[in-house]
Amino acid sequence: MERGVYFDAWFPLQHNYHPSFPPRRLKMIDHLEDYRATMLVWSALGGGNLSLPYLEEEAFGDVPARYRVYGFVNDAEFMAECGRRGIKVFGVVFEHAWEYPVELDEDESRVLALNETRGAGRRDWLGIREFWQDRYPKLWPPRSKYFPEPVLSADGEEVTDILEECAQRDIHGQPCHALWIECPDREHWNFMMDRNNPVWREYLKAIVRLQIDAGCQGIHFDEAEVPITSLQYGGCFCTTCMRGFTDYLRALPPDELPEELRGEDLSAFHYGSWLLARGHDFKSGHESTPMFGQYLRFQRGNIARYFTELAVYAREYAASVGRRIQVSGNFFNLFDHYYALEPAVDVVVTEMRNTTWRQPAWYRYAAGFGGDKPVVVVENPYGGVVPELLTELKRGRAYDRFRQSLYEAAALGVNMSVPYGAWMGSVIEDAFYPPHDLATEIQSFIADHERRYSTRSLSEVGVVFSIESSYRAVAADELGADNRTNEIGEARIPFWEACEALSVALQPYDVVFFPDGTLRPDALTVEALRRYRTLVLPECRWLTKRQAELLAEYLAAGGRLLVCGSLGENLGADALQRLLGQPSTGVVGPFGFALELVDGGPQVVVAEGATDAALTLQAVEGGAALHLIRYDYDPDTDRVPMLDRLVLDVRLPFEVGAASAESPDGRLRAALEPAADGRVRVVLRDVGVYGIVLLGPGGGTP
Repeated sequence: MERGVYFDAWFPLQHNYHPSFPPRRLKMIDHLEDYRATMLVWSALGGGNLSLPYLEEEAFGDVPARYRVYGFVNDAEFMAECGRRGIKVFGVVFEHAWEYPVELDEDESRVLALNETRGAGRRDWLGIREFWQDRYPKLWPPRSKYFPEPVLSADGEEVTDILEECAQRDIHGQPCHALWIECPDREHWNFMMDRNNPVWREYLKAIVRLQIDAGCQGIHFDEAEVPITSLQYGGCFCTTCMRGFTDYLRALPPDELPEELRGEDLSAFHYGSWLLARGHDFKSGHESTPMFGQYLRFQRGNIARYFTELAVYAREYAASVGRRIQVSGNFFNLFDHYYALEPAVDVVVTEMRNTTWRQPAWYRYAAGFGGDKPVVVVENPYGGVVPELLTELKRGRAYDRFRQSLYEAAALGVNMSVPYGAWMGSVIEDAFYPPHDLATEIQSFIADHERRYSTRSLSEVGVVFSIESSYRAVAADELGADNRTNEIGEARIPFWEACEALSVALQPYDVVFFPDGTLRPDALTVEALRRYRTLVLPECRWLTKRQAELLAEYLAAGGRLLVCGSLGENLGADALQRLLGQPSTGVVGPFGFALELVDGGPQVVVAEGATDAALTLQAVEGGAALHLIRYDYDPDTDRVPMLDRLVLDVRLPFEVGAASAESPDGRLRAALEPAADGRVRVVLRDVGVYGIVLLGPGGGTP
């Protein structure tokens, strides 16, 4: 498990200003060591989206002696010192281009104020456009330093304004702004830029080169799904996207061409103009917008193609200068379209859409998404509990709430990063710094018990998440939502209800991903599935041919399918009969999942005691690690009250003969008693917020 830190290090009680981070200090690294950090995300060298010279200044700029007194360092020095202490720093490649208001002296050779102006000099703008056009030769070196040859557009013309060339645009041609990061009481602004445009990808590669030259240990590509992000603002209808979509449509086999276009001349087709003529603005009602599904499928292919291109480039450039780096990306909420990008990263990093007090099903989904790779989660200030938690912590309250936040992720198979000056959005003027001693306490326990964490589970139940089925069912609703509110749709979704039912019942389970078969080919084997006594298939309406064969092989090997709702509607009758016509296949309605329907009944039975909790059984050296996270927070006493006794009957694939307990407060105890039905009875005493019980195969203490 990586121990991540969400290391923006923004200033408290002030706006968080993208894309430039505050200067770093050596004392910060001492704090990171206290947190037992192994990697930092959103942590360094973000300023390339203001300009490449600004990025160079972040990396290598002189630090005045006055600042050295307090340990200030430039980003290259910061990353080198982190590396010496075993902490990987990921440079962040933002996807937006920025312009700041600036005040200059008379000969335009010195910046007197930037972004936060004070009437100190001649007012103008300073950002990516001015860099690209060599507007201030006394401030910044020329563009030719970074791009020796003229940069040409797809039409072969020299690009003179990168903002005009590469901006994502709505259906009326207006540039899209990332309103969730522009501070509404400031004059600065950004364009959302389009990674489909090769000019912008070349600019991003220049950022990558500078970051690697500065010594970063990893590259983190933010907004990994660009330009799908701009759906909430009615994008993207830039020239690059419109040409690309037309080419995509023209390449379709005649029988796959949308009904609306059959017989039309597509040589001059423009999707935006075509929609406007039919009264659609692409800013609402995506689910009823003609050809929305085809357009989104076109963009899903693009994000996989171009994210992979950038990831490959980063590794190849690093190798060319004698370096090895890791790659991650912001896989926001782990939506299904990110699954095709996962093979391109070394660490899965996700900014969850909603940070709430209790989300075991989402964490099990995240663990399944990552597979054998580490997953690092960062909290989101929009649409969740983070602002409330920050306020409570400042008042000396909600310590157990914060413990729950980090321990919940660890218990359920992933890592919740420690916020260190973490982002609080564009409106709240503050940054998220938890109490230092509290964060140190939590991280120390996780680090000291690293051997008890594993990406391998001993779950008897697997819940299948079908990428293509999810895309066809909910993509329009999810992707068109405003990420400043992050409102969750009210529609019931069978997959999430089945997972939540298992979590509430304290059942271990895994989420098994079925890819779309095209952007990410099938790779699962029957050997990977045979360990599950039951596979739950909630509304898996679409299956690849290989997935149908795999399920049939699983049944033949003695497995059981529990089909909730429809299954494989795209398959032929013979293939369906091999799945649905078997005695070991159960079929219920979309929301008909029930625990008693799984083979052998519950893997864990609560024999005594009651608590709101979730658990996993992780396969570790020495046996099985039972991780238990409790949610029983009492707001009146501001704590999770100690549970005197909890008795669990657990079924494992080996005979359990020894148990030992570990908890942050050191009070948890475990003992074994006989139980019926092939289970072992685990008697827990003094159960706090979180605990780990190691169950070993006899012969003394594990």
